[in-house]
Amino acid sequence: MRVDPNYVSHLATAVDQSTLLEDQLASELSSGLRIRTLQDNPVVAARSVLIGSSISRDDNYVQAASGTQSLLQLTDSTLGEVVSQLTSALALSVQGSNGTLNASNLATIGQQIAGIRDEVLSLANTSYLGTYLFSGSQGSVKPFVINSGTVPATTIYTGDSATQTVETPTGQKIQTNLPGSGVFGTASSGVFSALNQLIADFSSGSPGASTATDISSLSSAISQVSAQRSILDSSLSRIQSTSTYFKTEESQLTAQQQTLVGAD
Repeated sequence: MRVDPNYVSHLATAVDQSTLLEDQLASELSSGLRIRTLQDNPVVAARSVLIGSSISRDDNYVQAASGTQSLLQLTDSTLGEVVSQLTSALALSVQGSNGTLNASNLATIGQQIAGIRDEVLSLANTSYLGTYLFSGSQGSVKPFVINSGTVPATTIYTGDSATQTVETPTGQKIQTNLPGSGVFGTASSGVFSALNQLIADFSSGSPGASTATDISSLSSAISQVSAQRSILDSSLSRIQSTSTYFKTEESQLTAQQQTLVGAD
């Protein structure tokens, strides 16, 4: 019988390897991961890092998109109320210009339009989480201020014309705000200019030939608000669809990563 002089050494090595394998399996069982470090499998580990980066990118966008959707929904709701108020002002203006009302009736219409103007001004100065919706990039600046010391009154825009965007993981840029000057106009044109002119027309008790022009200006201003709202609605639709897409992609990548590095 031949005796292996290295028997004990080989046995010890085998025991060590068995112990190492047992420890590895126990670690995989507790962590749920087959690949935890670069040494375990450099190629697979590198692939897992790339997938993890994509998961993080998608998740960051989905989280940002959630807040942006809330912002856009509030802006859309605000503009819907603006259009409703302006439509009422237009109806009053047409009623007041038919030539059948006395001075007192006309003055009352002027007061009603003034009330609508003030309501629209409040809507134009709506804020969300401390940021004004319609001040461009000047989120902390109240965008519209009325000066009642002039006749007609003037409404001044104090924001800027900058548009802001959110970028998707694939590089698409989606507009997320509407500068107030583009929606409501400036001191000499747009929503507030038309309303202030009509208030002055009817408050005098004898609207003149310019009233028809002012009514036309208000009608055009309503169309401008609606056109800007359409831009916003398009952005909201794109935010919702891309958020859904990247949320689904995130789930798929997470499953892929788990399959790649997960314990058998």
